[in-house]
Amino acid sequence: MTRRAIDNSKAIDAFLAAKFEIDAMLERLAALSADHFDTHPDEIDWGDVGTLNHYRAKLREITDSAFGEGEHAR
Repeated sequence: MTRRAIDNSKAIDAFLAAKFEIDAMLERLAALSADHFDTHPDEIDWGDVGTLNHYRAKLREITDSAFGEGEHAR
């Protein structure tokens, strides 16, 4: 096997490891969202809103970057 093939194989392995980790995080977030982020509708306060807005902002940054939108528009 050539050095380039070995490097490419390592890159593929690293890419897939990162992808699997992202997939696991997305599954956990989807489950947390389905459970209303561990809140009960009668107990939601402004702290919960702030936390959720923080999560939303971080996810917006990621999706804007991934899709070339917002400040990452191409």
